[in-house]
Amino acid sequence: MLTYPPRLSHLATRAVLAAKLRRAFADAHALSDDEALDRLEKALSSSLLAQLLSAVWTAMKELKPRLSEAELLDRVAHTLADRPLRPGRKVAISPGWSAFFLLADIRANVASDAARRVMETEQGSKMAAAGLAEAGRYVAAELLRGR
Repeated sequence: MLTYPPRLSHLATRAVLAAKLRRAFADAHALSDDEALDRLEKALSSSLLAQLLSAVWTAMKELKPRLSEAELLDRVAHTLADRPLRPGRKVAISPGWSAFFLLADIRANVASDAARRVMETEQGSKMAAAGLAEAGRYVAAELLRGR
């Protein structure tokens, strides 16, 4: 069951989300933009895409509680109209971001076995949820900044 409107996934595609997250991911991993984008696209080819879209939708409703679903989606469409692949703003890396990036590395099959085991624990699950929420808030703000 989708926890976000289908139109959101048509607007905030895997390529759009990867572009928004690329700068932060590249900075955190000391990667080139191209390598970061490649890893993010691999990671978002998994269930991480739906999880992130769900977190983005939750954050959008929290950021703009007075807007209807249609109004939120229209804002996203307006923001993405001219430059859908515009990179996101720089972020301060926090424990939440670190957890999200580790989750992305796991989904891109570049994380170590030790990292995978950490994320399989109860604490790891909590960290992953916090990381998804933080990434969702960031992407939501990026998608709503158009007007």
